[in-house]
Amino acid sequence: MRGILIGFALGIACLQQQAVLPGALVWWALLLLLGLACALAFCFPRFRAVSLIAAALVIGFGYAAWRADTRLQRALPVAFENRNIELTGFVRGLPMQGADSTRFLFEVESNDVALPNFPRVVQLSWMAVDASKRGPAAAPPPSLWAGQRWTLVTRLKRPHGNANFRGRDTEAALLARNIRATGYVSVPGAARRLPTDAHGFALTIDRWRARLRERVSTALDGAAHQGIVVALATGAQDVVSDTDWTLLRATGTSHLVAISGLHIGFVAGLAALLSGGLWRRLRWRGLPAPLIVSAQKAAAGGAAALAAFYAALAGFNVPAQRSMWMLCFVALAVLSGRRPASSLVLAWALGLVLLADPWAVTAAGFWLSFCAVAAILFAIASRGRRASVGFAEEFAAPPADDQADDQADDQADDQADDQADEDPAASEPADKAGSQPRRHIRDRLGDLIGRIRVRSLAWLRPTARRIGRGIASSARVQYAITLGLAPLTAYWFFQIPLLGPLANAFAIPWISFLVTPTVLVAVLLPAPLDGFAYRAAHSMLTPMFDALAHLSGSAWTLWRLPQPDGFALTAAAFGVLWALAPRGWPLRFAAPLTWLPLAFPVSQAPTDGTFRVTALDIGQGSSIVIETTHHTLLFDAGPGPESTHAGERLVVPYLFAHGLSTLDTLMISHSDSDHSGGAPAVLESIQVRQFVASLQPREPLWKTAQDRGSALLRCVAGQRWQWDGVVFDVLWPQAGPLASKPNATSCVLKVTSAAGRSALLAADIEADVERQLLQLGQREPAWLQADVLIVPHHGSKTSSTEPFLDAVRPRIAVFQVGYRNRFNHPHPTVFERYRLRHIELSRSDEDGAARMEVSAQVSVERFRQTHARYWMGR
Repeated sequence: MRGILIGFALGIACLQQQAVLPGALVWWALLLLLGLACALAFCFPRFRAVSLIAAALVIGFGYAAWRADTRLQRALPVAFENRNIELTGFVRGLPMQGADSTRFLFEVESNDVALPNFPRVVQLSWMAVDASKRGPAAAPPPSLWAGQRWTLVTRLKRPHGNANFRGRDTEAALLARNIRATGYVSVPGAARRLPTDAHGFALTIDRWRARLRERVSTALDGAAHQGIVVALATGAQDVVSDTDWTLLRATGTSHLVAISGLHIGFVAGLAALLSGGLWRRLRWRGLPAPLIVSAQKAAAGGAAALAAFYAALAGFNVPAQRSMWMLCFVALAVLSGRRPASSLVLAWALGLVLLADPWAVTAAGFWLSFCAVAAILFAIASRGRRASVGFAEEFAAPPADDQADDQADDQADDQADDQADEDPAASEPADKAGSQPRRHIRDRLGDLIGRIRVRSLAWLRPTARRIGRGIASSARVQYAITLGLAPLTAYWFFQIPLLGPLANAFAIPWISFLVTPTVLVAVLLPAPLDGFAYRAAHSMLTPMFDALAHLSGSAWTLWRLPQPDGFALTAAAFGVLWALAPRGWPLRFAAPLTWLPLAFPVSQAPTDGTFRVTALDIGQGSSIVIETTHHTLLFDAGPGPESTHAGERLVVPYLFAHGLSTLDTLMISHSDSDHSGGAPAVLESIQVRQFVASLQPREPLWKTAQDRGSALLRCVAGQRWQWDGVVFDVLWPQAGPLASKPNATSCVLKVTSAAGRSALLAADIEADVERQLLQLGQREPAWLQADVLIVPHHGSKTSSTEPFLDAVRPRIAVFQVGYRNRFNHPHPTVFERYRLRHIELSRSDEDGAARMEVSAQVSVERFRQTHARYWMGR
């Protein structure tokens, strides 16, 4: 059965890697394979196991394809994007309320354009009226609760996310949540609250979670770790501060702030203890309840019920689902009088999670949760096999011998005491034959103390051994988890917290036995008593975070790694199995060798004299990474907190994923926020040796870079340097005072390979600067010529003049623009101007990130083409 369930899961995972959904021909091929596998299983019993696994794989692939096709049927037509559409429906989930806006899910019941397959669930933002003024006229959005019915005028877009190499797939996450459109309330004044509210079990849970979040916020208003308490109480992590997240990730303890398997297991154990104890005391018509149903079965049922309730409180995230299904399966087995193997329980949980959510395999939580439990079970099984093949004397014999010694000591002491009670003189040694002199009181007191000491040691030794075994068992479990999750942590988060085992050693029991029970008590208490419990839980978090901050003070505690490729990840996975195998397994000492591709990846840097240009997909803004053999330059850093937080959410993760923890140069072209807003996040997270910018002296970025230890340099035309045979030339702006208009003083950088191929990064220059560059290049016609052009000012109608394009003569042009951006970039006339010159074009809103390899030849790779998935653009 395990093989069948794993085959079903592999089929689902395989489907999620497809660029397109199966067509009619593929469906007929799947049916043929399924029939063939079933026939082999029936006719050839020897191959039955393999045939059934193959059949399960085909079924999983087909099931996931059917679910995907059904979900993708509901889509917003392209023609209706960015149009006012009146929707009637109700609020779902937990609305995320900010200072100037509220983001929430809206389940659509009807639309005024009468589209038949309109998206059922959309994600909306309700902005405060005149929020940009931040004055008395700014009207905040109304308080939204799950189940409220509204009629709203909205503007929607199809699901779209930034698509970068080795980046997070936002569109897959939206599809998994069945969000088939995103947008905002375009006419807040036309919103109407309808009198009747929607009802249902899910909405009831959402309302309760919202009330709990509000109660925690009231009790801990402004507290440092308020978001942690909210996360433990409701499973909502949106209010956890960035500071807390950074510290938790750096110490490998971020799993503690989610209602995960750890918390659900603790709650289930507490529920089993209470329900079992209560059941033993119940009577039904004079008959004790355990005679009707055993207390063990009642405890199992209570544990499963409370686990399901707590998983619902957490919003049914993947780790919570995994724990809930495992507990329910165990409870069902107990009720039926069976004892299933732990691996079978985990396999059933795997199958049930993917049956409910086939897109769970695209989330990090799925892999981390299931692989952690699998590593623990494998390590425990390996321990058991060791005892069964001749290693029992190491783990079983010494405790048995000690226990026998203790029992012998106890029996001797008991016999001596009994004899002394029957004949007090018998316990006294005779000084002479036939005489029983009275002993001094000090001798009697010494004997009494001796007996007490012996009895104390007899009790302490087995207790100490039990404690020692518990510590050793916990250490083995922590070792298995750390080793098993290290490759996945490197893959998903590009780092391995070296202090993770030590931090978890005290953080797990601290959260599990102190903070979480206190939060649960607060959840059950009525107001205002709950406030005391919430504040007590917060006061317990403070020393834990202080200890974590002390541990993570040094840079060496966090091992940064580039995202491993398939080979390195597979080799590391085999190394984990090898290292956790039973003692005596051949060449276990060589297991660390399999980690070499992960720890020391093969360099993917360009060769000498060549360079690589990567135009990131960061929405409406610009950020370009230029790599040579041993150096890296980041040109602009995208928008910051005022917009999409691209610096910390996209640029920095991209650099870490590619092993770029140091920048030789960070060049900020000008002060517009879509180019410079992400620079503080880059300076905070990445070591920057030199900061080059075209900014006014009063700009705070200068001081930020200086405080971070970067050398400062103003961007001025005529600057030139060479890295690894690649020449860098600054073409603009001219020396002298900077103009008041930032676009007019944008840095223009030209990068030329040893073979003469070049790339021109034009930032936000407009027509007047283009004319000046043409005048400066009259003496040298090839001065502006480039094979790759990062299009000026995102393709606005005020740039990319025809004389400028004729002078540059690019072979490849890249437009960095946001999807359906409000500036209408690129302008249709400008885009047509490029197309008519037969220039190979790439748009970040359609193609995602673009990567150009510049050597003797120039090639371009578009992310959405080489890493296509069936949900992209759907």
